[in-house]
Amino acid sequence: MANEDVNGNGKAPALNVLAQYVKDLSFESPGAPNSLRGRETAPGIAINVNVAANPISDKDFDVNLTLNAKASHDKDVLFNVELIYGGVFRVEGFPQEHMLPLLFIECPRLLFPFARQIIADATRNGGFPPLMLDPIDFAQMFQQKIAEDKAKSNVQVS
Repeated sequence: MANEDVNGNGKAPALNVLAQYVKDLSFESPGAPNSLRGRETAPGIAINVNVAANPISDKDFDVNLTLNAKASHDKDVLFNVELIYGGVFRVEGFPQEHMLPLLFIECPRLLFPFARQIIADATRNGGFPPLMLDPIDFAQMFQQKIAEDKAKSNVQVS
């Protein structure tokens, strides 16, 4: 009985990471070596985050976490780093209504620490202090996306 889920199908819900990979990584420092000099004030850093999920099979999904970070001082771009970090996940035994939250909250939450380290290493290797991204609330991001999609569907076309 311990291995049975609430659906009674005899299979406990499972989320497994089958693979993790760097799909795309780009680091640019267009003003180097001048951009590496010390400054009186910290640069402005703009960070964008996106999550995409695509089915590979009935149980396997490719989830991509895209992180873009751009540091600038005045009008000069100090660095721009872009990462698409992917994971292949096997999802079994979950009710259908749990699939989107699993794919857009739990999967990117599992990928984030690895992607964060890659961003930190890339900026450090580019001659800057490592950029340590703050934790991301993927649940809040997901709720915001659902609300935006709902608002778009309620817009009347004249």
